[in-house]
Amino acid sequence: MAIYQWLIDHYVEVCGTLTGFLYLGFSIRQHFLTWPVGLLNALFYIVVFFTSKIYADMSLQFYYVAISIYGWWCWLHGSATGDTLQVTRTAHVLWLKLMAVSILLFIGIAFVLVRFTDSPVPYWDALTTALSIVATWMLARKKIEHWLMWVVVDAISIGLFIVKGLYPTTLLFFVYAILAVYGYFEWKKELDTEACEETIV
Repeated sequence: MAIYQWLIDHYVEVCGTLTGFLYLGFSIRQHFLTWPVGLLNALFYIVVFFTSKIYADMSLQFYYVAISIYGWWCWLHGSATGDTLQVTRTAHVLWLKLMAVSILLFIGIAFVLVRFTDSPVPYWDALTTALSIVATWMLARKKIEHWLMWVVVDAISIGLFIVKGLYPTTLLFFVYAILAVYGYFEWKKELDTEACEETIV
């Protein structure tokens, strides 16, 4: 009975957790359903993070709604020829740009959280939000290193969610961290296969 009541009280978070698992499973398999499921997941977590006063992560969900539409298009038509996008590595110059964007986002988000909200964890919230914005864009462009960024984000987020008592979400991000490592090696297989085919040709 206690478990049933807990599920009733936390049904939005539970739905967010379940769609989060689906989202990650589809992204590992590079299935286009990654993006519509990701959009639904973002809607659930707008509610969860608002009620928990994790405002930067809540705002991030609005970005996820937009990037889900962008990512869906990219995966279907985002290559230079307009065909299905393939997995690639991140060039060094792009890495520098992405790191610069991450730092600027962190500074801006942290300033807003400290100055204008009652967030109890403004800097950690800002850090995970900034890195998540960049990592999700990399996912939309099928850059394999986005998985490694998610490992860092997930590790930080686990501590944040434990502090806030969001235990289903903590479980979700623990599994995310494990599957991010798995996802990296799954995508790497595709890169290795492409490299082998190019060598044969």
